[in-house]
Amino acid sequence: MRAQGEVLEGGRVVDEGAVIARVRAGDPEAYAELVRAFTSIALRAAVALGAGSEAEDVVQQAFFKAYCSLGRFKDGSAFKPWLLTIVANETRNTVRSAVRQRSVVGREAALVEAEPLIPESADPAVAAVEDERRATLLAAVERLGEDHRQVVTYRYLLEMDGAETAEALGWPRGTVKSRLSRALRKLELLLSGERGEGHG
Repeated sequence: MRAQGEVLEGGRVVDEGAVIARVRAGDPEAYAELVRAFTSIALRAAVALGAGSEAEDVVQQAFFKAYCSLGRFKDGSAFKPWLLTIVANETRNTVRSAVRQRSVVGREAALVEAEPLIPESADPAVAAVEDERRATLLAAVERLGEDHRQVVTYRYLLEMDGAETAEALGWPRGTVKSRLSRALRKLELLLSGERGEGHG
């Protein structure tokens, strides 16, 4: 079991607190360790939150802003939720300045590109059903209000625990739990409605 503040990076453990201390002490090269450790989750966050084809630019900008803001990073805090808050803000700014919302189809394609969820050897029929389910789920998530969409994205698409989700969104843990519960109920209603239409 690894200690809090340590992340696996390229098969080895990185103590993020120690790395941040090295960067603050004038070793900017040490920051590359954090970039390598968190690029994958940052890209997934940007894509899931709607950055689409701009995801790489959003992540690059987020890492730059995080680097410039390390002086304000609270010692002992987890780096991932803090970074993902910056990624979420950058994504929001990018989406606002671009054409209004990206289409669900574009977001789905970007998610599939970012991380294939089905092995290439899978049965094409099974893969087609899985693709359809994923598209339906993403379309339903897209129809949630912003708070509900965010909490579902952080908790399930980015696989963050309750504490990390609360920190990333800047909400109390009780708020995360109650909004997540309401979001899942709404999602269930949306999905059961879709299934009902499909069998009509």
